[in-house]
Amino acid sequence: MEFRLLIKGGTVVDGSGAPASKADVRIRAGRIVEVGPGIEPARGERVIDATDCYVAPGFIETHNHWDGGVWWAPNMEPLPAYGVTTSINGNCGFSMAPASPRAEDKADIIDIFNFFEDIPQAPMEALVPWDWTTWSEYKASMQRQVKLPLNFASFCGHIALRLCVMGQEAWNREATEDEIRQMCALLDDALRAGAMGLSSNQLDHDRHERPLPSQRANDAEYQALFEVVGRYDGATVQVIVDHFMRMTGPAQVERFGRIAKETGVRLQWAGLPTLQFQAKVRGRSAELHEQFKAEGLPFYTGFHHISPTSVINFKRSLVFAQNGNPVWQEVVDAQDWETKAQMLSDPAWLARAREGWDAQYSHSYLHKPDALTFRESETGYGPIGVTLADYIEQGKFEHPSDALAEWVLNNGAESVVYKQSWERDEDLVLQLLKDPNAIGNISDAGAHGKMFCGAGDNINLLTDFVRDRGVLTIEEGVHNLTGKLADFFGLHDRGLIRVGKAADITVFNLAEIERRPEEKIWDVWDGEGGRTYRYTRAAAPMRLTLVNGVPTFDNGAFTGRFPGAFVGPEQSFAEAIAAE
Repeated sequence: MEFRLLIKGGTVVDGSGAPASKADVRIRAGRIVEVGPGIEPARGERVIDATDCYVAPGFIETHNHWDGGVWWAPNMEPLPAYGVTTSINGNCGFSMAPASPRAEDKADIIDIFNFFEDIPQAPMEALVPWDWTTWSEYKASMQRQVKLPLNFASFCGHIALRLCVMGQEAWNREATEDEIRQMCALLDDALRAGAMGLSSNQLDHDRHERPLPSQRANDAEYQALFEVVGRYDGATVQVIVDHFMRMTGPAQVERFGRIAKETGVRLQWAGLPTLQFQAKVRGRSAELHEQFKAEGLPFYTGFHHISPTSVINFKRSLVFAQNGNPVWQEVVDAQDWETKAQMLSDPAWLARAREGWDAQYSHSYLHKPDALTFRESETGYGPIGVTLADYIEQGKFEHPSDALAEWVLNNGAESVVYKQSWERDEDLVLQLLKDPNAIGNISDAGAHGKMFCGAGDNINLLTDFVRDRGVLTIEEGVHNLTGKLADFFGLHDRGLIRVGKAADITVFNLAEIERRPEEKIWDVWDGEGGRTYRYTRAAAPMRLTLVNGVPTFDNGAFTGRFPGAFVGPEQSFAEAIAAE
């Protein structure tokens, strides 16, 4: 049915950065049809009282990993309760299409999502149909089989391209000219079907310490793929660079800036490092960012306004691997408790673990016992609520690794340790929030269900930066979550409260909303007849969230409606809805 709505009495923050103003907003057939003061209600029209509320465009999540989760958790909660109306996926070079017909290549894709993003393996294998090869077939399959409460967009991942064309050789070598042509054809198929662009990864190594396949690509391969993207208005290239582990980010920014300039593409590199320990590698990348701006190039650095927080369990986590501790990662990767327990009590492994602990990255808080807090015990043995440093003192352990091994043995693999967040460079974060060539809200929502939940981080921008500290205006805060992002990603039917735009809208009282604490819920199918857990959050809550003019969060609850469309750059509202 059609929802005929009038949002009345609110303060409109239109997403452009322009001053807020008192105005009413009328919605018909999924579009904004009137904006202005004193609009009189019409017959058969529901009136939403927005007194003391802001009326803003729906928020855009720029960096999500719901690629797998939408197949078994299509509510995408808690995003509707946080005003989110569009989710961009296929990031980090990780996409579910194109998909190789070879079983070993598909297994690699599933393992990559499982290892890096904590997307559970069992539902990926059993509940996702994998009835596609090309990206366009993947999109069609999703449109047939998945209902969504918000708009869904996705990049085409470089890793999937390489595996589809090169098979297992993708891990080991550069591509031939013919293989590059095949990858370009698959990428062209994706862009014609509405993919956001190309995503690539120059950061990560897999659980076997292999560089991901995209890191085997030479400049000729990147040049050819970028040229394909350059033929499509609104499409972008995203490259994940390394300012975290091997610190090759500055050279990568220079490399991909050069290739992007030669091919004329719009580039997002993630991103200019905002954590204090990264200051030593920030200089050259910051210089390049300013150089790109001075030259008028459409190159944007990605960032997030919240420091990453890791919640570690010992059944599935990549925290040790990404902090340079492969020995402790061996325990996580072991498939059953018996094997884990044997390692944790083996003198030879314990000796190796001590060496690995001492060799971790210098910026890792894993080597600081007072930065690790025991949060949950699977067995109930405990103790919990104390730090590893406290535990060491109580037990008189000679080494932190030995103490942690004993605690895990006593408490179980599903026990949880909370690792302290890294300190942010507050001035730099604020600078980027005001920077016209920076893309924020990179939350990773949909990933890391057992490590942390990035869903809801958007609200922290409005509460911490706007309401509580006053370092941003409400117009700046909303612009960073809406119009600025829609403009960069080519989603020109969204991101603004304007007549003719898609009615992606959220209504909220700034005094009522919060980024709520993490909550543990057991609702993910484990492939063995039971359920495993993930973290989520209670509602912010918004007063109202509309997607294409249909309420998805209303009267304090998810509505159970699924009006989301599969959207892409420059795709019109009418095309998106018709496709659904």
